[in-house]
Order: sequence, then C-alpha cells, then structure tokens
Amino acid sequence: MATHTQHKNDHDHDHDHNHDELDFGNTEHTNETPWKTYLPAIISFLFLASGIAMEQLEVAIFHNPLRLIWYIVAYLYVGLPVNIQAFKQIKSGNVFSEFFLMSIATFGAFAIGEYSEGVAVMLFYSVGELFQHASVDKAKRSIKALLDVRPDVVTVLRNNSTAVVSAKSVAIGEIIQIKPGEKVGLDGILLSTTASFNTAALTGESKPDTKKAQETVLAGMINLQTVCEIQVSAKFEDSKLSKILILIQDATARKSKTQQFISKFAKVYTPIVVVLAILIAFAPALWTNPYVFSDWLYRALVFLVISCPCALVISVPLGYFGGIGLASKNGILFKGSNYLDVMTQIDTVVMDKTGTLTKGVFEVQKVNATQTTQEELLAYAVALERHSTHPIASAIVTYADKNSMFEAAEIEEIPGHGLKGLVNGKIVLAGNSKLLDKYNVAYPTEIHQIVESIVILSIDQVYAGYITVADEIKEDAFDAIAELHKMGIKTMMLSGDKDSIVQQVAKQLGIDNAYGNLLPEDKVRHVEDLKMQGHTLAFTGDGINDAPVLALADAGIAMGGLGSDAAIETADIVIQNDQPSKIPTAIKIGKKTRQIVYQNIVLAFAVKIIVLTLGATGNATLWEAVFADVGVALLAILNAVRIQNSKL
Repeated sequence: MATHTQHKNDHDHDHDHNHDELDFGNTEHTNETPWKTYLPAIISFLFLASGIAMEQLEVAIFHNPLRLIWYIVAYLYVGLPVNIQAFKQIKSGNVFSEFFLMSIATFGAFAIGEYSEGVAVMLFYSVGELFQHASVDKAKRSIKALLDVRPDVVTVLRNNSTAVVSAKSVAIGEIIQIKPGEKVGLDGILLSTTASFNTAALTGESKPDTKKAQETVLAGMINLQTVCEIQVSAKFEDSKLSKILILIQDATARKSKTQQFISKFAKVYTPIVVVLAILIAFAPALWTNPYVFSDWLYRALVFLVISCPCALVISVPLGYFGGIGLASKNGILFKGSNYLDVMTQIDTVVMDKTGTLTKGVFEVQKVNATQTTQEELLAYAVALERHSTHPIASAIVTYADKNSMFEAAEIEEIPGHGLKGLVNGKIVLAGNSKLLDKYNVAYPTEIHQIVESIVILSIDQVYAGYITVADEIKEDAFDAIAELHKMGIKTMMLSGDKDSIVQQVAKQLGIDNAYGNLLPEDKVRHVEDLKMQGHTLAFTGDGINDAPVLALADAGIAMGGLGSDAAIETADIVIQNDQPSKIPTAIKIGKKTRQIVYQNIVLAFAVKIIVLTLGATGNATLWEAVFADVGVALLAILNAVRIQNSKL
C-alpha cells in the first residue's frame, strides 16, 4: 500500500515544454494587448507577401543585397525570439529543442538562397505558437472560471450591524449574511429556517438545493430566494472549494503515462531525426553523381522542419486539460491527468453503502427498551452518540432532540463496533452485535432478524434494548449501477453496516457482490484480493474509515459534498454532488479524453511519416513541411479543445 500511495503522489516535474502544466496564478499568456502580441507576425507577413509579389513581378531593384536585407527584416520579427529561446535551451543542456530545429532549418534555407521559404517556415511556426498559447490560455481560463467562484468580500454581522469585509478576515463562529443572488463566500452552518441555493458551480447540477437550519452550506453556492444567515465553520483558505482549487492546480502536474511517454519520446526522436537530416545532406555524396550539395541540404532542411514534435508536445497535454475541464463542468474533480487514463481501464467499481449509494440521512424507526424506559434508554444512547460523527449517531441525537439528562466520560470509539463510555456512573455500550460479543454481553438472538440498521445498548454488562434506524437509497443509484453494467463493469458493495441491510440494498440496486459487517481492514482485504486477481478497480466512499481503501484502489473516488476531509484528501477523484451516477460519467470522460489524445497522436505521426518520406526523396518542399508541422499542430489543438464541448 505504501508503494501505491507513493506512486500516486509522484509528481513528474520534468517539463520539457512550457505548456505542460496549468498555472492559475497567471492565466494570461501576456500582459500586452492582443494587437501587440500579433504585431510582429503581421509585420513579418506583410514583408514576406510583398517580397514574394516583387519576385513574381520581377521588380528590377528587388535583387541582392536588397532582397536579402528585405527577407532578413521579415525574418527577425518572428525569428529572433525563437533564436534566443534556442540559445537559452542549449545553455541549459537541452540542445535538441523545437526552437533549435526551427533555427537551423531557417538558417539553412537562407544559406542556400531560399529566403522566402526560410521566412515562411519561421512565420508559420510563430503563428502556430500564438495559436497554441491562445488555446492553452483558454483551457486555463475555462477551468479557473468553473472553479474559482469564491467572492472576495462577505457581509458579516458585528456589533448588531452589518459590515462588508474581506472573506479572508472572517473568523470561525462569526455570522455572515447572504442576500438573494449573492454567492456564499465561506463554508458554514445555515442559521435561517430554510434557504434555496444554486449549486451548479460546485456540482454541475442546475437544480436548486433547499437547505434547512443546521445543514451545511458551502462556499460557491448562490442564494436564490430570501436573505439568510450562516455561521462560519471554516476559514477562507480551509473551505472545501479552496481545497478543491488547490487540488486542481496540482492536477496538471501529475502527468499521464501518455504525456510522460511523449516527453521521453521527443527526447529520443528529435536527435535521431537531426542525425538523419545530416546523413540526408552529406551521405549521398558517396553514391550520387553529380552530387549537388544545395539540393540535398534542402531535402535535409525539409526533413528537419517536419521532425519538430510540436503537434505531439502541445496537443497531448492540452487534450488532458480539456478532459479535466469537462470533468469540472460536470462536478467531477480529477487530481491528475493520469487518473483520466486509469478510469479507462476500470473493470470493477467497489462502493461503500452509507453516504455513497444511500443518502446517509438516517431516521430513528423504533426504540425498544427492556431494562429502562424508552426516554432513559435514549438518554444513555445520546450521551455516547453525541460524541460520534457517524450518520446513525446523528440521527439518534436529532431524534432525542439533543436533550440528554446524562453526560458521558471515558468515551472510547471502537472502529467497526461502536462506542463505550461511562454514563451516570455506569459502563454503557452502544453499537452493533460485534460490540456486545466483544464484551461478552448476552442479547436476544432475534436481534439478528432485524433488517434495519440497529444500535444495541447494554448498561453495566446487561442488555438494555435497541434503537433501529433506516436510511434511503439515492435516486440516481439505480441508474449508476445500470450504466456501469451496460459498460461491462462489475459492481461490488463493501459496508460496515449489517449484512442483512447490505444484501437488501444490493438486491434492490442489482449489485453483483455485496459484503456487510466489515471493519476498515476487512474492506482493505477485499480490495487487495480483487487486485491480486488482476482487476483494475475504483473504490467510492465518503468516510474517514474509507481512506485506507481509497488509497489502495487504482482510482479512489470520494463523495465530496458530505465526505470527510480525510476521504477527499486521500482520493484521486472527487464527486462534488455526492451522486453515484457521476462514476460512469467519470469513466466516459476518461475514455473521451483518451480517444481524442490518441487521434492527435495518430494524426501527427501519420502526416509526419508521409511528409518525411516525401522530403527525404525530394518530393516535398518547405511549404509541405510547414503544413506537416504547424498545420498538424493546429488541427490537433482544435481537436483537443473539442473535448470541453463534448456531450457524454
């Protein structure tokens, strides 16, 4: 497990190209106005076009040295920045960069008198770079716009009056006021009776979400109706949205295997092509008669221009940016492009029950007391359960209206079993049958026949009764399982809940295999067994006890709306709205991304191989070479940008 976790956090910092990761701190390519950015290319184009026109019209004065000076001016506007970049790359030890290839190819063109073609190669290369920067900036801005929905200021209630202050200055416990149409600036607990929120920015769902008093409201939600008040529960930098922004900023640093392969491939491929170009220029002298150096040098230059791996180096990471952006738009957050790849290989999806497939909103169904009154049994239960964050514990506390005549001391939480503590001077156990077995407390065997979730109590080693609690299956859980089966993916449910409930839910949903009464280590064992059998699996959960399994799975998916911080931190993918139907959506996005990335790779290789062959045999000019390089790069970019508008 340690090895797997290490693998997950292994960031690949070898960025061979300046587009390989997103930097949200600066989403603009340049601070200059657009016309200034494109001005050098425009001037170069005007010089090139007028130079070619004068050549065609055979203008008398347009011959060397004026012709050479004219094209040098045209070249410098677009070529000088590339030449400088090539020099910097060589100084840093990266000789065979795309800048180096473009520089020597264009210098060579000038050396043999092909001035216009030399300028054209550099001009179109520079225009391609501008398009690449624009596309990457668009990808950055679209992802940032999807996520950075935090208002900078909030209205806080202080000294019986309201004040508009920086969201960063508000402390935990303070009360903020949200007017209709305003975005919530900080995570908190709703104090107003009810309020409706648009959660689309967080979850991808446009349906209003109505919250009741004491329910959690997250930063980024938009208040729809009346003024409401929220008690802040986390600082600005600790809100769920802030953490998610950090995760997404880190996401593109975690390269997919495809990206890593392309980076390594470019390092080997480019020097080989340079050597081949040198051989094309000089080797024919051994067998060709007459050997015309300028003809073979021209072929070598064509070969060099075509060999530039721009289309691959930019379009592959841009494809993954698009996949991450599309997922964000759907309320799914991938922590790295490598997990987009992993989702395409998933053959088994393992799920927790409570909070994942069921709503995790429990209600007490029955209180059965044998040694005391129902009120007293509830009081003992509440004294312990108010110290637990488990949804069942919350349901019991809510049902008892939070009133308890007792206080608990020496509380001990036994994972997968329940709670033990000293209440009213007596040792009280509250949990499942395994807890009572552990402490050798006898209880009626008919308890095992009860299907609902059950909390059994004992007072001073004597069985005292039980409380039953029921949960409700999420509406879209049925669609999620059906969609996974349609994709040929096996489903399994692992839960710490009673096996009878687990089997009942599994039967209703049509889940292939289900196991209940599991401790966290049991879940780990089941997942390890599946991996030993050769399965590639995703695990979906929301609780602290799911963190070990989330780390172990090939893809750990956390339910982010109500999920614990530990689960969200450990997971590779976070589903913002807690909907299990987003699991098949995440798989579809992974497959769509892979499809477009592979299309780009095949397109780039196919065109390059064809034009490389034509160039080496003297049947392609520098114009075809420009298309094979810049043209294919632009086509690949347009194809990659298409991901964000894909319909799933």
